[in-house]
Amino acid sequence: MRKLLGWSLCGLMTIAPLSTAHAAQELSLLTPEQFAEWNEHPFKDHTIYTHDNAGDGFSLKAECNDTASALYREVSIDLTKTPIMKWSWRIDSIHSKLKEKEKIGDDYPARIYVVYTPNVLTPWRTLAIDYVWSNNQSIGSVWPNAFTGNAIMVALRSGKPSAEKKWETEERNVRADFKKYFNQDLTSIDGVAIMTDCDNAGFPMTGYYKNIRFTAE
Repeated sequence: MRKLLGWSLCGLMTIAPLSTAHAAQELSLLTPEQFAEWNEHPFKDHTIYTHDNAGDGFSLKAECNDTASALYREVSIDLTKTPIMKWSWRIDSIHSKLKEKEKIGDDYPARIYVVYTPNVLTPWRTLAIDYVWSNNQSIGSVWPNAFTGNAIMVALRSGKPSAEKKWETEERNVRADFKKYFNQDLTSIDGVAIMTDCDNAGFPMTGYYKNIRFTAE
């Protein structure tokens, strides 16, 4: 999580609002045309992000090997119009012995961040929710990030993937989550990031992401 906050603290959060963000009832963020609008921010070398079109539509494959870099999209999302974030993800494997609540174990096969930055002049007030596919925490677990108190980790999936390694679909009310975890009733957020990372423990991991979007319901 220090990684994502590093993105905003370095002044990268110069938001370019989408004209459709306030009007659309569904706002897609990861289509083939939109992929160029995502940027990589490396922290330790590069997670390898590639297009993966294995017969089930456009998706991203993320491979790390003692590396960590995030793909982020700076975009203002109107949570009064589209508070629900939906996406699908899957993984190849986990490392069950990682101590995810400690810095040495802050590695995940798949994670998606939502970020609120109130002002570039007060970056220490940046808040983030990090939805993770946990290696070993139980589904529904919530804990502070190992590196900063400004981020909350939420385990939506946990443990090994199914034998078929099928896509799992998620849905979160981001506005409600910020109110629940930070007691902040936000009307907008400023960016979304995805990351598969394994720089702390050094174990390789692979994750896949697709259909990231915000909807009215």
